[in-house]
Amino acid sequence: MSEPLRIGFALTGSFCTFSQVLPVIEMLVKDGSLVTPILSYHAGTLDTRFGTAADWRARLAALTGRAPIDTIVDAEPIGPKALFDVLAVAPCTGNTLAKLAHGITDTPVTMAVKSHLRGDRPVVLAVATNDGLAGSAANIGALLARRHYYFVPLRQDAPTAKPRSLVADMTLLPKTLAAAREGRQIQPILLAPGKG
Repeated sequence: MSEPLRIGFALTGSFCTFSQVLPVIEMLVKDGSLVTPILSYHAGTLDTRFGTAADWRARLAALTGRAPIDTIVDAEPIGPKALFDVLAVAPCTGNTLAKLAHGITDTPVTMAVKSHLRGDRPVVLAVATNDGLAGSAANIGALLARRHYYFVPLRQDAPTAKPRSLVADMTLLPKTLAAAREGRQIQPILLAPGKG
């Protein structure tokens, strides 16, 4: 019997996509993966029209059986202790993309990624940003060119209403995680646009 996949699952502040991400976490857990939630400061503390921070924390803990990692101090040992086989950032905001592209480590999520990468382990990014084809485009390009980063295939989610917005297809996250564990990027990375 093989060991269960150990997944660090980091959420950043694209709150409107949380409802797409939680079913993926639930499926991963049902399939036998050990999932540990990690929250950026915004994801872990802000109440929005999409729900309260306390509710999201409670739902994540109930789904995974683990309290979220939500401080830089608690995220730092991820790499030295080799806690995860793969680390997902889903959703990954434009803010987090910029920090990762420029080596800024000032949130629990960016520290988790930095610490995890020190062991040459895969990081999967599920982009969700309204400026993916504007200010964040350069950062996406920079991370596409770096070793150990893998992208969940993404699309323009509303090309007419939000022509620069990009969102990953969260249903492809499990396949992307599996491929990343083998050092492969699933293709195509760019999907046909959504409606809108």
